[in-house]
Amino acid sequence: MAPVDATTEQIPVRVFGGPTALIEYGGLRLLSDPTFDGTGHYPTPGGPTLTKTAPSPVEPGDLGPVDAVLLSHDEHPDNLDRSGRALLADVPLTLTTRGGAARLGGTARGLAPWESVRLDRPDGGTVTVTAAPALHGPEGAEPISGEVIGFLLTSDDLPTVYVSGDNASLDLVGEIADRFGPVDTAVLFAGAPRIQPLFDGALLVLDGAGAAEAAGILGARRVVPAHCDSWAHFTETREDLVAAFEAAGVADRLQLD
Repeated sequence: MAPVDATTEQIPVRVFGGPTALIEYGGLRLLSDPTFDGTGHYPTPGGPTLTKTAPSPVEPGDLGPVDAVLLSHDEHPDNLDRSGRALLADVPLTLTTRGGAARLGGTARGLAPWESVRLDRPDGGTVTVTAAPALHGPEGAEPISGEVIGFLLTSDDLPTVYVSGDNASLDLVGEIADRFGPVDTAVLFAGAPRIQPLFDGALLVLDGAGAAEAAGILGARRVVPAHCDSWAHFTETREDLVAAFEAAGVADRLQLD
């Protein structure tokens, strides 16, 4: 099969605040980390209370049919809130961590890093979804922050899409690039979230500078930023991310609308 011309192929991606993005890929509609609750204070199990500062611009019912949810992890309300949990009951498949699938039940299926599943495309082909490794904080964070994955979307006639999930590790981005790079479209979670005194205030997800570096490591033609607004523990705004990409000389890769 002839190689895909990634300079002309465009994969529609729409971000709805926080980590929630709708990706249309091979005729499938894939939704990342659904969060639709209003502003307010949301406790985490055994952890800090997180404050949502802006509502979602859409309601779940506005989305239309969703073929699968790509859920980086289920433990934190800024990645899966009450409205998002309710949505899962109406979605044919939720791909998430193995632990998350056990907790969620229903149509949730757990994937370990580098494990793949094939989804049937409406045109008769398939899309392969591969779980990408992710680290939600500094080295050794897993016992506190939990298990997290990202996702890689591939198909024979389509460019590669990477959805980072809540990842703070550029070393893992390098591993992903070694296996799948260059990627065409990277949906990068950023926002530089920090929670004092957790991990002495270390980054829980990439900041703008880290996202710009990740774009270079991945060789990404297009970067769609997510997870950089709507929560008080995000210490950088979307404007900060744009400034970081401008400083790195890669602002032309950003898709901001």
